[in-house]
Amino acid sequence: MEVDPISILPKSNNKSTVSAEAASSTMSQSSKLIFVTGASGFLASHIIQELITQGYRVRAKNKVGPLKALYESVPVEIVEIADIAHDQFEDALTGVDAVIHTASPLPGREDIESMFKSAVDGSLNVLRQAEKVGVKKFIVTSSIVTALFDPSAKGGAYRLNHWLPFTKENATPENGNMAIYAIAKKYAELAVWEWADAHPHVDVTTINPPYFYGPFAPLHLPIAPGDFNALSTGLMIYSLLSPSGNFPTGAGYADVRDIARAHVGALRPSTVEGRKRIIFSSPHELHFKEVLDAIRKARPEVEGRLIKAPVPDYPFYKFDVDFSLIEKVTGLKAEDFHPVIETLLDTVNAILDLEKSWVDSGFVMPEVIPKMDS
Repeated sequence: MEVDPISILPKSNNKSTVSAEAASSTMSQSSKLIFVTGASGFLASHIIQELITQGYRVRAKNKVGPLKALYESVPVEIVEIADIAHDQFEDALTGVDAVIHTASPLPGREDIESMFKSAVDGSLNVLRQAEKVGVKKFIVTSSIVTALFDPSAKGGAYRLNHWLPFTKENATPENGNMAIYAIAKKYAELAVWEWADAHPHVDVTTINPPYFYGPFAPLHLPIAPGDFNALSTGLMIYSLLSPSGNFPTGAGYADVRDIARAHVGALRPSTVEGRKRIIFSSPHELHFKEVLDAIRKARPEVEGRLIKAPVPDYPFYKFDVDFSLIEKVTGLKAEDFHPVIETLLDTVNAILDLEKSWVDSGFVMPEVIPKMDS
């Protein structure tokens, strides 16, 4: 989800601004080097921004060179790794204090067997090589989908012991790309925890977010005109700006900036015993009628193009997650999260800015906005 740098909220309204406590620790963090995978991604670009803001040094993995020019004015070193699942890159991990692994295959981009292999091997290859050169701190981006549909979870209440009940046998074209993606994420995370159990001297945390929305990070690559898939889950919000659009399949969500802060917060020492599997979500309910009303008020020029489908009734309007555990591991309190309307309007504004840049470049917008792979 990359785009030309766009305007974001003033610092006084931007919750990514460093708190007084974080600012006081900047000097102690400035010597720490964090290795980040998937640097060109929507979430990773926010994580890198948060790391820079908090005074960390960053070494980021990417497949190709364009990111080097993007990050040349900030303390980010880009290393090119073509295949994170199979390449050897111990030199790139030497001197690193912690790894934040966000890279993951996206739904519909690979065949089923390749997606499973990429998801599992990609995570394990990073962990193994980093541990070999002395890294002991790992933050891994997983997904709340690894916990969904657990029969013991009720009303959207998910905890670290909940797991998606489906197996590889359920990962079929008939069940759709998102089901294949969810099952692959589950097996990738299970592999991470199996590895962590076999290496008790390392400290592993997984962050398991739901759909995430929000603006683009100030530093990331441009999105090519018409590359709708690069919008990731933001494409579901874009769908609200199309009369024939679809609503997201669920209301549970999180702001990408809050997820980034959780990843960076999890770098700090923790006294939490046992697995630090952070099932993550916003504490705010998401009601799309309120969102559409807010869009009409903030951007009246898009009134005529808003979604026509009736707002669905969801079984729940937010995930019930363990915010005490989130606070203990990441330092993020429920009251620190971005308000829902702010998140959704920031997303809409970013998408409309991107759309304008595409049109200004000569791109002809399609009559129907494509849907996410399903």
